[in-house]
Amino acid sequence: MTNTPLLNPWKPGAAWVESALAEAEFGELRLIQHSSNYVFLADLEHPEHGHGLGIYKPATGEQPLYDFPEDLYHREIAAYEFARLLGWDIIPPTVEATGPHGVGSLQLFIEHNPQQHYFDLRDRDELDWQFVRFALFDLVANNADRKGGHLLLQTDGDEPRIWGIDNGLCFHEVEKFRTVVWDFAGTTIPDGWLEDLRRVQGCLQAADPTAQPLLDRLTTAEGAALLQRIAHYLDEPVLPDMDTFTRRVVPWPMV
Repeated sequence: MTNTPLLNPWKPGAAWVESALAEAEFGELRLIQHSSNYVFLADLEHPEHGHGLGIYKPATGEQPLYDFPEDLYHREIAAYEFARLLGWDIIPPTVEATGPHGVGSLQLFIEHNPQQHYFDLRDRDELDWQFVRFALFDLVANNADRKGGHLLLQTDGDEPRIWGIDNGLCFHEVEKFRTVVWDFAGTTIPDGWLEDLRRVQGCLQAADPTAQPLLDRLTTAEGAALLQRIAHYLDEPVLPDMDTFTRRVVPWPMV
């Protein structure tokens, strides 16, 4: 993979992009280096929407983990479904797809500068609240691996937009939270985001059809743990600091 920014004709705001990902034919695959698992930049072709780019993570390319079950691609999709249920456009559209290496996740490729990451962007005041929202999202989703390189600044939009990628270590029923986003500890969670959490809480408790795409990717125990985390931050609407946790809460490597 080159460090030159790549252009993707398919944009995250397009209403059709999720169905295009699900229906697309795979073309050339380019292996992304330095990933823990096999990850490919995939050329995609759709009869109506033409050429696009996606990130393909086949289950067959996953390295086994002692503390997470196999088929991490389900968690990649669950993170997108959770963000969509919240109404937060922060995870690129992600679907299940069967490509040249079998079933896995296929996520829309976001145009970004590959040299930038969280530690380059955190001093930009106009991005603060986007990072605060990611801190909240990751706490509730129990993200065990929010590295600096997993937060991308989209380069082709009218407004600066941060997207979160590599969400395969979310939603474990046991607390495994690890992140580099600690700069906003102590921030009070805005009422609007609490209302989003409360609405999703109700959907999950009622097994509302809108919540089914998320619930389909989680075990019963993981769904129950998600509800407990939502309830916790509804009761205590402040981003915690590192001392709140009794275990290591920073991933390695950090980028």
